[in-house]
Parts: sequence; C-alpha cells; structure tokens
Amino acid sequence: MPTPKNRYSYLDPINQYTLKNGVLRNKANIEDETVLLIYESLKVSKRLEELYSQPIKIIDSSSLLEIHHQLFQDVYEWAGKVRTVNISKDGKPFFEGERFQTGFIYIDSLVTEFAKINPEQRFELAEKLAEILDNINFLHPFREGNGRAQREFIRLLAFQKGYHLNLNPPDNKKIYNNYMKGTIDSDVKLLTELIKGELNPY
Repeated sequence: MPTPKNRYSYLDPINQYTLKNGVLRNKANIEDETVLLIYESLKVSKRLEELYSQPIKIIDSSSLLEIHHQLFQDVYEWAGKVRTVNISKDGKPFFEGERFQTGFIYIDSLVTEFAKINPEQRFELAEKLAEILDNINFLHPFREGNGRAQREFIRLLAFQKGYHLNLNPPDNKKIYNNYMKGTIDSDVKLLTELIKGELNPY
C-alpha cells in the first residue's frame, strides 16, 4: 500500500514509542490521538512562553536537545532524547540514528561558523541559519516535535545576534508554508530568502 503524501513512516517493530493503536505513549496516558494533539499543544505553548522569557543560550547541538526537553517535558518521557527508530517521509529517509554523532558534530561546526558572522551581515546570517535549519531538519533527531524544536533553535541563534525571527507567525500562513516547502524540498535558497526577509532587529 502506498504511503499517503506527507506522512511519516517509522521502523519501530516493537512499538517503543506508541500504543497498539498508534498513539504516542505519553505521561498523561491519553489514548486518543486528537485529544493528545490538543493536550500537547497546550503544554508546549506554555513551555514556549517560558522559553521566550528565559531564553536558552545556544552553545552547540546539545542546545537542541535542551530546547526539545523544555518544550515537551510535560508530555513525553523521551523529551530531549534522540530517537531510537529510523524515520522516512514520502519514501525519503532522514538521517540514520546510528550516525547521529557524526551529524551533531557537523551541526556544531555550522553553529561555530554562525557565531563568527558580524551581526550587521544580514544575508550571511540568513544564509548560515538556512544551512543550519536544512541540516537539522535532515537530522530529524526526535521521534516527535522536530519542527518546533528546530524553529526555536534558529530563532534563538538569531536572537543572540540581536534579531527577532518567527517562521510560524499566527497571522501569516505564507511564511510557515514557505518554511515547510523549504525544509521538505531541502531548498536552502528559499529558506535563505525567507529568513532574510523575517530577520528584524530588536
């Protein structure tokens, strides 16, 4: 049977993360997917507010795990921990979990390069943020919540250079749609132009 478009596939034969009905195991013991989505959204929104008021300083790729834990700590036991199953989407595999160490080392090198860019060089900042975003998206290190964690990661990187960056504003779906297209298609040029247009000085 063909995989529906924009659907993930997981190699998880022993249901490490899910109940028998496919719902993610969660701290609230919710067994209905719709209810879980609502519960998750409420809990993550609260933790996101905390992240805005008390920003995490991005040091290297370990900060991505810290962000994920911050966002999902109320919902999943594995918040902030890398996935132990492999993932594909529309038949395209993400980074193999067995090679995560290599992937994280590469992300670290990109973060180091970003740190050296002058805050006044907006295009260079946008270009490097797009490259970081593209690589983190390919890494896809978590079983759930990759998009939210990676958007916060680059938002906080931009913040550290004195810029505001929101790739999912509630009043502009076009920005989010371009973000999704850029990450799905690994279109770094599109992501660069998108980020450059949304980098606003504080």
